Amino acid sequence: MNIFSIVAGCIFAVAPGLAQAQSQPRLKPLTESDMTDAQLKASRELASGPRGKINPYGPNFALLRSPELMERTQKVGEYLRYKSSIPAPLNEFAILVTARQWNAQIEWIAHSELALKAGVSAAVLADLAQGRRPAGMKDDEAIVYDFCKQIHDNKEVSDATYKRVVDRFGERGVMDLIGLTGYYTMLAMVLNVTRVALPEGTSPPLSALK
Repeated sequence: MNIFSIVAGCIFAVAPGLAQAQSQPRLKPLTESDMTDAQLKASRELASGPRGKINPYGPNFALLRSPELMERTQKVGEYLRYKSSIPAPLNEFAILVTARQWNAQIEWIAHSELALKAGVSAAVLADLAQGRRPAGMKDDEAIVYDFCKQIHDNKEVSDATYKRVVDRFGERGVMDLIGLTGYYTMLAMVLNVTRVALPEGTSPPLSALK
């Protein structure tokens, strides 16, 4: 059993219609011969960076339909993934808070595995996947969870929550967490609207939040 199935096995049944929606992608695969010059340029620029190539199951596969948008947003994503001031385990955890909020199946699949490898516990991720405030979070995880969850739920954060982030991560950390939350919200929208296909043989790991 791989680390993804440890988390996925804790999830309840998929909401009616969700698996069907995920199985009917709205965009066709693009080969290089299908691409415009602008798409080829954007694709090759991304491939030259730390990601290595466009993942056919990822949001940039969809964003490539607007190559100039992808060129700009993937640079933001590159910073947030690889150069953020937030430590990698907490960065991945913050991404998953957004993925859970939006039922972003692919976002969850990719980043739950990265979070586990970075040291976030399977029990914490299983609680998050089921829509619960995770028990057993480390202090830094609780700070990040409360900050990101309040952004999603309240469209702002309390003074106490803001102060906890500033005290722990500084003002740059506040901006990086806001940027991460906004960027992965956009990616979740892209994935959900275009119904980018799940990897073959994979079932949607997230059920609808009540």
